Amino acid sequence: MPHDIVNGHIGHNHHHPDHLHSHMPDADKAEELLVLTTQFIDGFVAAKDKMAYLRIAGVPLEVDSQDGGPPMKLVDVTLTTEWQVGTASPSFGSRELSYLPYPGDMVTERTNMGFVYVSLDAKHVTDLRSFLQNHPAAAKDHA
Repeated sequence: MPHDIVNGHIGHNHHHPDHLHSHMPDADKAEELLVLTTQFIDGFVAAKDKMAYLRIAGVPLEVDSQDGGPPMKLVDVTLTTEWQVGTASPSFGSRELSYLPYPGDMVTERTNMGFVYVSLDAKHVTDLRSFLQNHPAAAKDHA
């Protein structure tokens, strides 16, 4: 099946009048999301005017409350860095996890960003990955 670049996305196209768009394999979507989050975080850290950066990126300064209360306001942006130093998975026939610590060169670093919204009654953190997946400019056209 041919692979084309459509709206900046690589994938196979269905040549039906009502179905013309690209599909990216899940691994490609994950890699693209990693690139987007890395670039977004780097840009935010480097930005002299953090609020201007957030506005240009379309980060809402106010969101609807999940419980129907008053709108929640953006008050903090958090950056967290984690290092994956091993992996654990269920063991066959045991309640104990099978643990595999990584040798030094396999340890990986992950940095993520969170947008912290508050109201008088609640606090909600929107993860950057969720924001990018749901943001109109970053979302894929899968209609």
